[in-house]
Amino acid sequence: QVQLVESGGGLVQPGGSLRLSCAASGITFSIYAMGWYRQAPGKQRELVAHITSSSRTSYADSLKGRFTISRDNAKNTVYLQMNSLKPEDTAVYYCNANHLRAYWGQGTQVTVSS
Repeated sequence: QVQLVESGGGLVQPGGSLRLSCAASGITFSIYAMGWYRQAPGKQRELVAHITSSSRTSYADSLKGRFTISRDNAKNTVYLQMNSLKPEDTAVYYCNANHLRAYWGQGTQVTVSS
């Protein structure tokens, strides 16, 4: 049974930082490309960051320089470091694993507000 469990979300003030984690089980993690997506109320889900099995990274253009994706294959975990957070970063953040088929986590809420 495949599980992707996100953690690390919460309430943070503008300019603050959060690190999201996504722990995977039930898959051969090292061969999967991993991604972080987010969905704000009333908006479509959008790609935030992506990391390949060989750790090549890519980001949404609007987020470059503030967000960093990384992975630890020994821990079956992918991370999203988010810095200089803005109110418009408020969304539910989802973890995605993709190799021939895609799996999703349940999401973690990130709220940026003073």
